[in-house]
Amino acid sequence: MAAISFALILLLFAVPDGASGEWFGWMADIQFLPAVLAANFVIVTALIIVTLLFGRVYCSVICPLGVMQDIISFFSGKRRGKALRFGYRKGPVLRYGLLILFVVLMVLGLNSIAVLIAPYSAFGRIASIATGTPASIVVALVTFLVVAGLAWWKGRLWCNSICPVGTVLGFFSRFSLFRPVIDTEKCIGCSKCAKKCKASCINDREHSIDYSRCVACMDCISNCSVGAIRYTLRGKSGCCAAKTEASCDAPADNGRRAALSTIGMVAAGSAIRAQERKGDGGLAVIEKRAVPPREVKPVPAGSKGVEHFSDKCVSCQLCVKSCPNRVLRPSSSLENFLQPEMSFENGYCRPECTVCSEVCPAGAITQISEEEKSSIQIGHAVWIAANCVVLTDDVNCGNCARHCPSGAITMVPVNPEDEKSRMVPSVDTEKCIGCGACEHLCPARPFGAIYVEGHLVHKEI
Repeated sequence: MAAISFALILLLFAVPDGASGEWFGWMADIQFLPAVLAANFVIVTALIIVTLLFGRVYCSVICPLGVMQDIISFFSGKRRGKALRFGYRKGPVLRYGLLILFVVLMVLGLNSIAVLIAPYSAFGRIASIATGTPASIVVALVTFLVVAGLAWWKGRLWCNSICPVGTVLGFFSRFSLFRPVIDTEKCIGCSKCAKKCKASCINDREHSIDYSRCVACMDCISNCSVGAIRYTLRGKSGCCAAKTEASCDAPADNGRRAALSTIGMVAAGSAIRAQERKGDGGLAVIEKRAVPPREVKPVPAGSKGVEHFSDKCVSCQLCVKSCPNRVLRPSSSLENFLQPEMSFENGYCRPECTVCSEVCPAGAITQISEEEKSSIQIGHAVWIAANCVVLTDDVNCGNCARHCPSGAITMVPVNPEDEKSRMVPSVDTEKCIGCGACEHLCPARPFGAIYVEGHLVHKEI
């Protein structure tokens, strides 16, 4: 189940141009933190109920960063002499301290900093590394190296010491109805369960399990040679009900686990290869130009405005990866670090495209229709006469007016009294929706003669 879940969410990030959102978008919707920020109480309640019933199966099956750690830990355990490398570990101060810090940062509106340790957000940046900016690539690499290093060394150390979602679900997992239980009458004190527990939650000396850290991976059951551990109802004693003692002692099929983990690794490789795309939705490679100095950077239609977008976004990069025109990119600004921002060097925001609103799991970009998008003004175009080739090179152009989808740009004569006067653009800011077509297609280099200035709050026109 974990391997299938991991493969599906990798495909969500790997399949280009947002097509995967229709097939696997639900994988992003059921991630815990995005569901909380989207106020999707059905999903949040369902995940809590599942945790209260079966323990932290979310962490072992649904969370992609958790499954990635298991894959790395699995191969680490194959090293000679490293088969038994874990042990019981205490230390609630760090995990609860980081949870408090995470909540404080979220309350203060510093979401872009807080989500650096959020599991789905971290995995999204890693999976989208090929489409990132230098800053996001560095953060993704550092995150991967830290998570992978901890997983290689101590299994689920990240989950049970750093991850805020793991800490929250760990609180509910303490009261789970079904859980692994140690039968003290059968236990021979070999400590295999504790030394193979990647969550380091089994105290073999006291025959106890810290259920707040247990991720219900069942490794302890498969590695117990005497059948002293079973997954059963809370408070139940004795051998497994409706089974013979021989069936309790039977080891799990570890070969199947190895095969499923390999599937996940193959899917991870395909994600990187699938990110190789051309500019403007794959239609052409666009020559780079300098980024204009905007006072307000525009955010996608459906996000309502800069503040709403910043408060809800978890920086998972799914919209960045899914944007067919490569208009979205991770921000390098400290005020909204790694949150997506719009820029039009590689393409423009086509009025008929609503992909980002369809894939966003956190409600930062609410889902809108094509008709609604055409009437949402996210910004307006600003003409800079000093950069326009009509005036600098004394040539005819009109590229911005020809390609404006909303008819907000018209060409007017530089000198109305001269019949042969060159024509320059005039922007009707009441009609302009801020799509960036004019900015993207302006031939002036290195600085364009027209650019989009974002609006703090979007409005309908």
